[in-house]
Amino acid sequence: MPNATISEVSHMPDSSDSNAEISLEADKPAVVETPSVEVFAVFGAEPEIQAYAMAKYSRSALSMKESLKEISQQKAEKFLNTFYFQYGHRSIADLAHIALAVEKLSILAAIELADEQRWDGQERSTRYQDFKKSGCFTPDFGSDEQARTLYRETVSFLFAEYEALSAHMTQHLISITPKPADMKQETYERTLKARAFDITRYVLPLATNTSLGEIVNARTLETQVSHLLSHTHAELRRLGVLLKEAATSPAYNVNAESLGELVERIRALNSALGAQAEQELLREVRVAPTLVKYADPNQYEIETRRDLRQAARELMKTESVAPSKAIVDLLDEEPLEVEIATTLLYEHCHYSYRQIRQSVQVSGERYRREIIDLGLRHRGKHDEMARAFRAGQQFRFDILMDIGGFRDMHRHRRCIQLMQGFTTHHGYEMLLDVEDAGVRHRYQTAMQRAQTAVENLAKRDAAGAAENSQYGIPLAFRKRALFKMDFAEAVYISELRTTPAGHVSYRNVAHAMYEAVMRKYPALAKYFRVHDVTVPVDLLQR
Repeated sequence: MPNATISEVSHMPDSSDSNAEISLEADKPAVVETPSVEVFAVFGAEPEIQAYAMAKYSRSALSMKESLKEISQQKAEKFLNTFYFQYGHRSIADLAHIALAVEKLSILAAIELADEQRWDGQERSTRYQDFKKSGCFTPDFGSDEQARTLYRETVSFLFAEYEALSAHMTQHLISITPKPADMKQETYERTLKARAFDITRYVLPLATNTSLGEIVNARTLETQVSHLLSHTHAELRRLGVLLKEAATSPAYNVNAESLGELVERIRALNSALGAQAEQELLREVRVAPTLVKYADPNQYEIETRRDLRQAARELMKTESVAPSKAIVDLLDEEPLEVEIATTLLYEHCHYSYRQIRQSVQVSGERYRREIIDLGLRHRGKHDEMARAFRAGQQFRFDILMDIGGFRDMHRHRRCIQLMQGFTTHHGYEMLLDVEDAGVRHRYQTAMQRAQTAVENLAKRDAAGAAENSQYGIPLAFRKRALFKMDFAEAVYISELRTTPAGHVSYRNVAHAMYEAVMRKYPALAKYFRVHDVTVPVDLLQR
C-alpha cells in the first residue's frame, strides 16, 4: 500500500479478517472530520467535582461539559475514594484548587504555613499596614504564671516600641525628604510611612497576629495539614485541625446574602418554586470533603525529626556556633552523600552548613550512611522523601539574615528551602536608618531586653518552653536557611530582589548572591541585570 497515508492505515480493518473490504477511494476521507479546537473557562463547579471532571479525560470520552452535567457529589466522592485513596492516583488532587483565608495567626505560624513549594498566597504586609492594633498570640504556659507574665510584658513592650518608633521614623523621613511639587500630600505621606514601617517592623515579635489567603490544590493542602498536625508548636497543630475542618465543613458563600434575598422574592411569588430555589442556590458547599479527610499527623516526619535532632546534638556537642563571616555563603561542590547527610542535620541545629559538613566529613563514610538511614528509617508506603533529600543542585546558598527579610526571600518557591529554627543565637540586624534617626540606643535596648526575656523563657522547666519562647523574638533577629537552585533562579532572585523599591535587608542578600556567583563563575556575571545596592535610594520611589 505505497499510496496509503498514516491516518488511513491506522483506520484500516485487520488484514486477518477475510471479509474485510479495503477502500482507498480518494473522494472518501479515511478519518472523520471534527470541529476546530474549543477552549472555554469553567465557573461554578465545586473543587472536587471539577477535579473529577478533569480526571475523567483519562478514563472517558465525555467532554468537559458532558462530564460536569452527569456528575453529582456522590459520584465524585465514590470516584475519588476509589482512584485517589485505593489506587493512589494522587495527581487527581492536583486538579482541585481551594481558596482559604487564615486570619489572626502569628507571624511564626504564617511562615510555617507558607513553607510549601507548591503554595500560592498573600500575607498581610508589614510594609503597607500598621500592626500596632493587630494583637498577638499567647502560647499556653500552663501553671507557669511567672513565664506568662514575663512573656506578656515583653510583647507589650515591643508593641509600644513599635508604635513609638513608627511615629518617630515617619517624621524623620519627612524631615529629610522634600515633597515633589507634583506629588499629592496624601501619596507623599503614605509612601514615607511605608518606608518607616519597613524599618520599625524589625521590632515586631513573631507573636504578632497577621492574616493570609492561600489558593492551593488539594494534594498540597493534604500535605500541609499533615505537616502542621505533626509540628512541634501547639498553635501549628491547632491550625492543622482548623484547615482540615475548613476544607470539609460548609464554606463561606460570598453571595449568600443576595441569593437569600432572591430566594425570598421567588418564594413570595411561588412557594414551591421558592423551596426549589433555596435548595439549589443556598445549598452548603464543602470544598474538599473527600480529598483531605484522611490527613493525619505524619509519623515519618515526627519520628525522623526526633532522631535527627538527637544525631545533631551528639555530633556537634563539643562545638560552639561559629560566628558567621558573611550573610551569604555559596557552597562548593561535594559528594552527594555528604550533601544529603549534612542537609538532614542542618534543619535541626543552628550551625552553619560548612561547620556541620566538616563534622560529617571527619566522622567518616559509615557515619554518613547512618545519618542517611535515619532520614528514611520511618518512611511509610505513601510518604514522599524528606525535603533534605532534594539534593544535587549546582547553586546552594547558606543564608544568614533577619527574619523580616527572610519572609520576603521565603516567597521564592522555585528553589528548595530548608529552614533552621528561630533563635537569638545569631544576634540581630542593625539598620543605618535607625542610627540616622538618632534612636540607635533605644533600638538596641529593645533588642537586648527581648533577647534576655526569650532566653529566660526558654530555660523554664516546663514542656514546650523552648517553643513558647520563640514567639517573643523580634523580626530583627537572624536565622539560617539553605537555598538550593539552578542558575536561572539565582539570576532571577538577584535581579528581582536588588531593585531600589525593595527592603535593604534582602537587597543586600540578593546582591551578595550575585557577587558569590560572579567570583566562582566570572564568565557568567555579564548575564545578571542587578542593581547597585550602594547607590542611594529615592525614598519616594516604590
